[in-house]
Amino acid sequence: MSSLDSTTFSTSPAAAPAAWPVLGVLGGMGPLAGATFAARLVQLTPVTADQAHIPVLLRNDPRIPDRSSAQLAGGPSPLPAMREGMQDLQRWGAQCIAIPCNTAHLWFEQLRDSVQVPVLHIVESVIQDLRRNGIFDGPVGVMGTPATMQLGLYQDALRAAGYEPFTGNDNRIRDWSVQAIAAVKANQNELAFAPAASAVNQLTQMGARAVILGCTELPLAIPPSRRGEFDVVISDSIDALALAVLDAFSQQGQLQANPDTNTDQPAA
Repeated sequence: MSSLDSTTFSTSPAAAPAAWPVLGVLGGMGPLAGATFAARLVQLTPVTADQAHIPVLLRNDPRIPDRSSAQLAGGPSPLPAMREGMQDLQRWGAQCIAIPCNTAHLWFEQLRDSVQVPVLHIVESVIQDLRRNGIFDGPVGVMGTPATMQLGLYQDALRAAGYEPFTGNDNRIRDWSVQAIAAVKANQNELAFAPAASAVNQLTQMGARAVILGCTELPLAIPPSRRGEFDVVISDSIDALALAVLDAFSQQGQLQANPDTNTDQPAA
């Protein structure tokens, strides 16, 4: 099941007030990216009270085997652990699932088919984000893990949507991306900015109208506060997925932007 439908998000007539469905998040890939996605979803939700936010079940288990190693170096498959995580989230009550890991989407069909609830696709979310930012066609730069890049996760989808993906004519974009991702995974975010910025600037010089941070460590290397330093639209796959969650849920009529009461308001 790949899209949200009215039956999935129906609420009991006895339920008052109506509430958001429960979102499941398959995290741990890496753990900081999963935690950041949950935080960004809260920060991007346009509400004024705790009770109006989306309930989230975050399964942030870092024991899932490395996705790039599995695809490119014959490492252990992460699929059994990812399937277990998906099924845990469904069993715990998730009514929709998001996976804030781009490389994990190389197994998207198997993960989607392992549960009976909708699963949002991060690449589709990024394409929606490009359009939200006024980029409907033309050259778009892509950064990501070696597996994501070599196996064309973004490139094929971008071409199908009318874009021209740029990944660099040599290994520099790949190497800078790998350096930035490794720094974030080592909790050295301050060291991740320079190589990530070099990749963005190189893609911009190649003519990219936008650059996709197509690994969920990369938005941590180039945080929102520093995006204004670049002369190009930057599509952040963490934020894009969070906004796709909000779009999908709000289309079901579940958004409670201004509840009448907030029991956690401080006293005047």
